[in-house]
Amino acid sequence: MLKSLRLNWLQRYSLKNIIPPHDLLRDFVYRRLWLSILISSFGAQITLLALPLTAAVLLYASPTQMGLLTFMEISPYVLLSLPSGVWLDRVRKLPVYIAGEVAISLAVASVPIAWWLGFLDMTWLYVVGFLIGAVNTTAGTAAQIVLTQIVPRDRLVEAHAKNALASSGSEVAGPATAGALIKLLGAPLALFADAFLLLLSATILRKIKIHEVRELAEDANFWRDLKEGLQFVINNKILVALALTVGTWQLAYNAALVVQILFATRILGLSEHAVGLSYVCMGIGTILASIVGSRVSRKLGPGVCMVTGIAICGIGWGLLAIAPNNLFGVLAFALMLMCYAVGGVFIFINFLALRQAVTPEALLGRTTSTMRWLTLIPAGPGALLGGWLGEHFGLRYTLGFSCICALILAGLAWRSPTIRAIKSIPKL
Repeated sequence: MLKSLRLNWLQRYSLKNIIPPHDLLRDFVYRRLWLSILISSFGAQITLLALPLTAAVLLYASPTQMGLLTFMEISPYVLLSLPSGVWLDRVRKLPVYIAGEVAISLAVASVPIAWWLGFLDMTWLYVVGFLIGAVNTTAGTAAQIVLTQIVPRDRLVEAHAKNALASSGSEVAGPATAGALIKLLGAPLALFADAFLLLLSATILRKIKIHEVRELAEDANFWRDLKEGLQFVINNKILVALALTVGTWQLAYNAALVVQILFATRILGLSEHAVGLSYVCMGIGTILASIVGSRVSRKLGPGVCMVTGIAICGIGWGLLAIAPNNLFGVLAFALMLMCYAVGGVFIFINFLALRQAVTPEALLGRTTSTMRWLTLIPAGPGALLGGWLGEHFGLRYTLGFSCICALILAGLAWRSPTIRAIKSIPKL
């Protein structure tokens, strides 16, 4: 009897009955990738809070130092993206992705170890931030290419939306868990949890099997191949428009990112745990946007959907810039995080799908790295400018600057014939 009940329960709640027939999660390989993303994203939420809180609360970092910390995390993309793209087109991507998860785990774990030994200071955080950025420059690009090796190109928007949904689940539970861990253990020790989850993610990825064909020409030349990747991007008007749009958004986003933790802890007086609870709203926003993102993209077109996301981000930063220093200010902080999440999903599920859809297989590594390089060049100056504005004029001025930049960008992108003309994902 019990055996029969158990069998009926398993049949009723099997994947065949829970997941729709044509859903990507029916695919075993994609399902493992999705699970890995879910786990590593959960750990990333801990680092997202614990690292800047360690700097702001434990090490009493100034806005300029917070800007420099963000700059150190971004600078490897500018320095290493182009050569790493050439290299990635010559090697298998999945092993690079797995090695990156392990390397970041070790870098993150070094923070609590340094704190325990009494060595932790801002210089140590700068080095850790640079190492994480350097690994992500290569391994992050490899991860994006691995997705194209698993998912058909005409389903990339759906895949990116599902990946965002995996991240959003982590963004709902992760910040509250991170806040609780930080309150219980302190910000540095909470980073051990992220290190463990990254190792778990790497273990799951090791079970994925991908047949990857690499055809390296006998006359392959590093500098010529690097130039070929650059020329492909420059000669594609869609990629150029995407790079200009997302690059300008990165400037505004990183300026706001530098000061938002400082605003929450020093202007609104939130504790580390309260900051974690506020970040739950970011996860809720990501879930909402991930659920409707594909439909909005199909209805409005990928270009207009991106423009909408940029405007939503700008509105969120503007609300926080004028928020009062009371309960309404706390609500405005949570709403800003939700606006950023919704806007970010609308921007990137379309940006990533468009970039991958117009790129031939042989150029994926170089194109991905070139686009990351171009879009992140403005990010470092944005972080430094945000810290400088925050220190010399006040944190609200930085948020106001980000708001104005995003809204102007949305207006210009709306008027761009290239962006507005993108009504669907193009095919090669």
